[in-house]
Amino acid sequence: MKRHALVALAVAVPFIFGNAANAQDTLKMVMGQINNWENQSPVLGQEAGIYKKHNLVVEMTGSQGAGETIQAVVSGSADLGGGVGVAGALRAMARGAPIRILLPMFTGTSDLYWYVKADSPLKSLKDATEQTTIAYSTNGSSSNNIVVAFKEELGAKAKPTATGGPPGTMTAVMSGQVDIGWAAPPIGLKEVKEGKIRIIARGSDVPSLRGQTVRVVIVNANALATKRDAIMRFVDAYREGVAWMYQNPKAMQMYADKLKIPLDIVEQSAKDFQPIATMQTEKMADLDGAIRDAVKLKFLDQPLTAEQVKEFIQIPPLKK
Repeated sequence: MKRHALVALAVAVPFIFGNAANAQDTLKMVMGQINNWENQSPVLGQEAGIYKKHNLVVEMTGSQGAGETIQAVVSGSADLGGGVGVAGALRAMARGAPIRILLPMFTGTSDLYWYVKADSPLKSLKDATEQTTIAYSTNGSSSNNIVVAFKEELGAKAKPTATGGPPGTMTAVMSGQVDIGWAAPPIGLKEVKEGKIRIIARGSDVPSLRGQTVRVVIVNANALATKRDAIMRFVDAYREGVAWMYQNPKAMQMYADKLKIPLDIVEQSAKDFQPIATMQTEKMADLDGAIRDAVKLKFLDQPLTAEQVKEFIQIPPLKK
């Protein structure tokens, strides 16, 4: 009888553990510029076990930028989208896309910069002409918004050109296909340090965008309704992951190892370009200004109504 009981237990144990594993909810997320430091909460956070603690598995897919990300969330092939420029998100929602803003991801524009090859005659945006090409990722992205603002607010004459993510943009700049590239630290800082490229502009040069939340996490409206519990746990895990990224030195080391970047460059990047205050997830900073600028920069035909804003912004309050 004891032997039969042990056999029964041996059979039952895998079944029990299998059920426990299957109990984890799975969410699909598309992330523009997935390798950027500020986009690492769902990536490094999962590796650190934070999302598992919240009984979640987040299936991550990278995209070239906000345009691709928004399309994936609109179609329902992804539940969540990250790294989405606010202007692009507002434009999509105003046109009836079934998406909502779930979390602010980055406030301010200190993390994006524009650069040229070391031997370029361009010293600043003022030197650019109508024949000069200036890069951004995809339509509706925060880099797109900033490039438009360079033209509208700073009088830059360069021609905006979509180049996708930082690695492809670097190739385009170094091969002479594009004059002015864009990147997000720590990507490119090694090349700056080695004297291969020169930074000639930063997103923070645009006065109107300095205090605005410029990138967000969006959620499919149907997924928010049908998977609300899992998505609220995602919010908790995301916020915990951001805090962990700045509190535990292991996070920066993991990131440095993954991207094969020296740790001191990662630390410099987080300190100078992406301080933790820029990663706040509590509120849409200067939303009125973001809507006003979206109209001015022609992302919106007219300002959103109060009812639209209430429907679109679905940021859960911080837990005390």
